[in-house]
Amino acid sequence: MRATSVYATRVRGPRARNVPLDSDDSCLSDSGDSDEEYTPGPGDEPSGSSSDEDADVPPYAPPSAAGARREAATTQRNRQKVAWETVKQENSAKEVPVWQDALRDAEAIRLPIQYFRDFFDGELLDKIVEQSNLYCTQQHPNRALNLDRPELEQFLGTVVYMSVFLLPWSRMYWSSTSRVQQVAEVMSRDRWEEIKHFIHFCDNSAPNNDDRLFKIRLVIDSLLPKFQALPQHQMLCVEKQMVPFKGRSALKQYSPQKPYKWGYKLFVLCDTTGLVHSFEIFTGEIGPAPGQPDIGASGNIVLKLAQVIPQNVNHLLYFDHWFSSLDLFVALANKGIPALGTIQQNRLRGCTFSADSEMKNKDRGAFEEQQAVVDDVGIRVVKWFDNRGVIVASTFAGAQPVSIIERWERKLKRNVSVECPSIISLYNKFMGGVDALDALIAYHRIHIRSKKYYHRLFFHFVDMAIVNSWLLYRRDCESLGVPRRKRKDLLAFRASVAQALCMEGKDPMRQKRRRPSLDVDGQFEIKKRRGPAKAIPPQEVRSDAVGHWPVVENGRQRCKLPNCKGQTVYKCAKCNVHLCLNKVNNCFCEFHK
Repeated sequence: MRATSVYATRVRGPRARNVPLDSDDSCLSDSGDSDEEYTPGPGDEPSGSSSDEDADVPPYAPPSAAGARREAATTQRNRQKVAWETVKQENSAKEVPVWQDALRDAEAIRLPIQYFRDFFDGELLDKIVEQSNLYCTQQHPNRALNLDRPELEQFLGTVVYMSVFLLPWSRMYWSSTSRVQQVAEVMSRDRWEEIKHFIHFCDNSAPNNDDRLFKIRLVIDSLLPKFQALPQHQMLCVEKQMVPFKGRSALKQYSPQKPYKWGYKLFVLCDTTGLVHSFEIFTGEIGPAPGQPDIGASGNIVLKLAQVIPQNVNHLLYFDHWFSSLDLFVALANKGIPALGTIQQNRLRGCTFSADSEMKNKDRGAFEEQQAVVDDVGIRVVKWFDNRGVIVASTFAGAQPVSIIERWERKLKRNVSVECPSIISLYNKFMGGVDALDALIAYHRIHIRSKKYYHRLFFHFVDMAIVNSWLLYRRDCESLGVPRRKRKDLLAFRASVAQALCMEGKDPMRQKRRRPSLDVDGQFEIKKRRGPAKAIPPQEVRSDAVGHWPVVENGRQRCKLPNCKGQTVYKCAKCNVHLCLNKVNNCFCEFHK
């Protein structure tokens, strides 16, 4: 159940997502969700198990002895019922904890490329250069890639530019019919394809220690500490993210209820704007973090990501019912992290509410609230009925105070006022962070086709770093009071990063020599860059074969056909340009082809 704002979905019964669908691997469509499917408890779900929200199909792995023991322990905990009591609504309101920390003020607004280089710094780029050159030597001992850091940055710049222009085939950026100057003038097509083929992030000859992410481990180990060191807002959320991919990979997941059905699954910790603070790539079995209790796969991943959250300063953590369990709320409370999230009925250990059919007979917006103390941690659970029932649990919020919201009533064909508990409003307001991140990435996703599975993850991390850079830039602008009209939007910010990367190591005064071309429009653009030039009609006018008659002028002028240096008195009556027309040069016909 999610919120439907610009980026998220609201808790209104059926789950719906509002994330742009732009995968270049396939045409992926959204599908509805059913709350009537069976949802296993935290101990019933092995790694990658399906739920009513996300029926993932992971690669098959035989159950391990440790996994069996954890399942048995979790099942035993679930059998221990909790004493629940109904909450009387008079004077039952709980105040939202006050944040004991604050974001530091920015000193100055930096350039977009400086924000980006906070993540893709020189050390990471040098390691990628080293591994790429090594990989080329391993594949072709008699051939050297000779890649250096400036050229790698130029390659990344062209890739980011391609996400802005978004042509369907990479070779079209160099084609004469669809040439993109910002890409084609940085490096040749063959060199770009060579770098793309040999870009690498590990030594294939080194042992991988059964690490399923060893091909991309270099990038993960470099980016993750930088994300974790970012200043955090009070409101944080954890949710799953799908990276679209339909190639061959043992890490690929199938989630039929997701907008992107095929791809890699990531668990992401971010704030409400989409700023990423930590992530974990799903590779199979999810064990407990070191020093943390084993509460099942869905809860273990939340505790792993929550390790970077400062304790006892009232950071509030939100998550959905795939992660929620009473054990998770208790574990987070013991770490000093209040939490809130939707939860399934079968994970509440004896807490019962009225059935949806009974609540439907009441007024729309009816709710019930119960509370219990689990291992010295107070937990409140609210069931609210809108289009259908939804259950939300929290260690810091309850039903009061109740607000009034507007809902569309199909039978009456008008908006009606509906009561909404405070715990529902908080969930709707602060749970859309990962959906916001998905939307920002999807606006200008890097579409580079490759058979190598780790390329898709690498380019996703480039997108994630750019979005994080822009969100930090926007945070600094708000801190310094920069007017909104003077701030760069995401597209302008992305283009600025691409331009700076493409200019790395380039001498603008040194022009590359190339073979002369007879393309009239292309040569005219080059002439305009050198100085003032008389305009010429477009190709459609020059080649329409109507009214192009040669007339004789009194004075001679330079022929306007590219690469012709002749002087002529003949001029086209329609195009109004001088062109040679004699027995040696017939520029008049060439110009009008």
